[in-house]
Amino acid sequence: MTNLTINLNAKLQPMHRHELEDVLQETLEKQEIKGETTGGGTAQESTGEIASCDIELSLNDASDSNIQKIIEIMESMLAPVGSKIIIYPKDQNADVQYIPFGVHQGLGLYLNGKDLADKVYEECDVNFVYEEIERLLGDFKTGHIASHWEGEETALYLYGASFDEMHNRIKPLLDEYPLCQKCRVVKIA
Repeated sequence: MTNLTINLNAKLQPMHRHELEDVLQETLEKQEIKGETTGGGTAQESTGEIASCDIELSLNDASDSNIQKIIEIMESMLAPVGSKIIIYPKDQNADVQYIPFGVHQGLGLYLNGKDLADKVYEECDVNFVYEEIERLLGDFKTGHIASHWEGEETALYLYGASFDEMHNRIKPLLDEYPLCQKCRVVKIA
């Protein structure tokens, strides 16, 4: 067995990472790649915000062909630019191998949690923002909300084909909905 880690440049809550692990395991079985997901982890910033996440695998055959299949599987689900596969050699004297991959761009939408009028927080709903973003993006390829985080700000993490396209599609909401005043839009992948 060869152990490897899929390090995703994705800000995913553990529950959202687990969903990817489950789909990856099912897909490995369907494609008859002998191996299993063995766990994962979530890296955090000092603020508690998610930085990235890992999915760990053990493979019977870590051939170039199987590694490429895993990359293709991840890129069909969620593989932000800046992700990498880390392959740990069976021979401890050999070098660890890093394979960069990723096709999705990321947009972090940070809603201001303290500087708006009390009335805005009382009358507006972050669930409306979430649902409206999904509607405006239209399809999974263009983009979708993959996860979220709540600290001093509420962050929604969008991943899709193009940061600019996602931003352009949600901009009317950001300009018009009171809860989106003073929000920050950050390229996260």
